[in-house]
Amino acid sequence: MLTRASVFALTGSIMLLGACGQEADLPVAANVGEDPQLPEPSTSVVPTMQVAEAVGWSEGRMPDAAAGTDVSVFADDLLNPRWLYELPNGDILVAESKAPEGSSPEGLKSWAAGLVKGQATSDAPNANRITLLRDSDSDGQVDERHIFLENLNSPFGMALVGDHFYVANADSLVRFPYQAGQDTINAEPEMVEDLTLGSLNHHWTKSLIASPDGRHLYIGIGSNSNVGENGMDEEEGRAAIWQVDVATGESRIYAEGLRNPVGMAWHPQTGALWVSVNERDELGSDLVPDYMTSVQEGGFYGWPWRYYGDRVDERVEAPMPYQDDEVLTPDYALGPHTASLGLTWIGNETAMPAPFAQGMIVGQHGSWNREPASGYKVIFVPFQNGEPAGDPVDLLTGFLSDDEESAYGRPVGVLVNSAGSVLVADDVGGRVWRVSGM
Repeated sequence: MLTRASVFALTGSIMLLGACGQEADLPVAANVGEDPQLPEPSTSVVPTMQVAEAVGWSEGRMPDAAAGTDVSVFADDLLNPRWLYELPNGDILVAESKAPEGSSPEGLKSWAAGLVKGQATSDAPNANRITLLRDSDSDGQVDERHIFLENLNSPFGMALVGDHFYVANADSLVRFPYQAGQDTINAEPEMVEDLTLGSLNHHWTKSLIASPDGRHLYIGIGSNSNVGENGMDEEEGRAAIWQVDVATGESRIYAEGLRNPVGMAWHPQTGALWVSVNERDELGSDLVPDYMTSVQEGGFYGWPWRYYGDRVDERVEAPMPYQDDEVLTPDYALGPHTASLGLTWIGNETAMPAPFAQGMIVGQHGSWNREPASGYKVIFVPFQNGEPAGDPVDLLTGFLSDDEESAYGRPVGVLVNSAGSVLVADDVGGRVWRVSGM
């Protein structure tokens, strides 16, 4: 049996081949904002692969918080904490999960990529649970925890609507009866929607958000491939945001052509749904930028045929079922390969200092196929009049070593809690960080 160390050694030759891929010509900042630079695509036999080995946080090491803020450990000793949700009483739920078995296609290329990516993940087992974290004395650190739900299947998205608690597993949307203040749910799940789409589950995370009026749920469902190479039959219902009617259970595709829509957030003034999207790989280190965008009902955002508006991806052979002028351009680029996952709105009602008010917080999990690395931080994007306005500002950094060979942590889900602090789920570090104003 291969140890983690021996697997990392085995991937050395693969990574050397990956070094033959294209090194970035542009800084990450060139592909950030309302008008990103989009150079010509660069392809190679072996795509660029540069992964930081997941090592965790050593004693005394912490991320670096922005000026005027402070970072502390809200909770530790968690198993791959991925996503966060706050209950009405202030309890924080954290989904602890990893990719389920069989979520990648067969073949040498997939195997090699899996080995490389595996070094960027924690070696902790898949907990398949949701844990309740409680700060009973309001000192900014968890002093009580309970297993809220267990025996799930790679849970990710969570939402409470009325007296039902919804969980988006890798293969299903389920719900449980919920009573205010309860620490544990022991009831059996009720199936709401089967999310077994295709024979694979390449992008396994299923994000979830309820509409402000509680009438609808929205599910972010990623593609089953990079650019449709596993066949378009595998993409039926995927690369899309679904809308589910809470009262009837009826579902429909709300928007599509979104390669991997993950974090979703409502803009409190405009009422628009925003989403963070992970874009495609293997077009070079400078392409394609991940992005966040407001979501138009019935909108088509290009995947896999087009990227960032009208840019054609020549690798896709299947005919596009839309006209070119029907392809929507995203609102704001977040940099190539940053793996921008977490998304949450922050308003000026918090105690965070300027400029961290009126905008979106984005958790960037970090690249595995860019030279040099991108992401590995939490950023803030300012908004004005309902739209992004200006350059992003780093909120939490220091997840990556200076030589980019080691990842102490990788941010995923982000949440602004009712106390006005920013909570960050760090799956590699096994922690939830708390960022607050000083």
